[in-house]
Amino acid sequence: MKPPLCTTCGSDVAVYHRPYSGEKLCKSCFIESIEERVRKAICRYDMFEPDDRIAVAVSGGKDSLTLLRILHKIEQRFPKSELIAVSVDEGLGEYRTEALERASRLCRKLGVEHVVRSFKQVFGYTVEEAAELDEELGPCTYCGVFRRRVLNVVARELGADKLVTGHNLDDVAQTILMNLLRGNLLEFMRFGLDEAPHPKLVRRVKPLMLVPEREVAFYAYLTGIGFQRRTCPYFTLGFRNEVRNTLNRLEVMHPGIKFSILRDFERLRDALGERLKPSLRECKKCGEPTTGEVCQVCRLLERLEARA
Repeated sequence: MKPPLCTTCGSDVAVYHRPYSGEKLCKSCFIESIEERVRKAICRYDMFEPDDRIAVAVSGGKDSLTLLRILHKIEQRFPKSELIAVSVDEGLGEYRTEALERASRLCRKLGVEHVVRSFKQVFGYTVEEAAELDEELGPCTYCGVFRRRVLNVVARELGADKLVTGHNLDDVAQTILMNLLRGNLLEFMRFGLDEAPHPKLVRRVKPLMLVPEREVAFYAYLTGIGFQRRTCPYFTLGFRNEVRNTLNRLEVMHPGIKFSILRDFERLRDALGERLKPSLRECKKCGEPTTGEVCQVCRLLERLEARA
């Protein structure tokens, strides 16, 4: 029996099947389809201007390295734009050391400036030290809050117009469901609003948000991107992992459900419009944007100081 041919070009042997669309794609058509998805997201959500200075959050994993490669390729058509890679060292031992080495390697290959900032430098604690002091909240809470702060501050210091993260379709669908299941209705509805509602917030964009995680991984494999394959040592502890497993099972039974979650969520959010925009003030302790008097970073640091 002959192997199936690509349904796009009709000439080369297919190497990938998309259950949600029925497409069977050869290597070159698959690679082009992923890059086209990124371009589509950029256009649909009006992510960039031709002369943007763009900070790309690069962890060393498949998503961020794939995104950096694709954005670098797109950037060649816009000589006034600039890419800068930003990595965060949470203090996770060999796991993070390996990831940073892989990130630095691709940045050198592409000729992209690479800036690294650590939790220890900024907050005085690594994520492991925070987890040891506060077992109740655990590492994932500290990591998520601290990482968002470091990325925004570094992007702002670099004069970036946009802060790009490597969140793929799976990440986006998981976050939507997590906020809904936790009863965080306001956060649920605000998620994905890409405006920067405060001068100190750099606008965040997610060019991989229309690409499933499985396809990001296959793109990285086909293009020879040397990404870190080990998962975070705390990977199984978070609520996200439970949602991820459930959503993946649903996707197998109902191909395309991740796209449906994103599409229906955006329809609901857009219907509410201006009412969703948060009212921000500056934290009375650190001066960073927050919805309350004291930001979440400062509250977490207070917890750690009380336990140190």
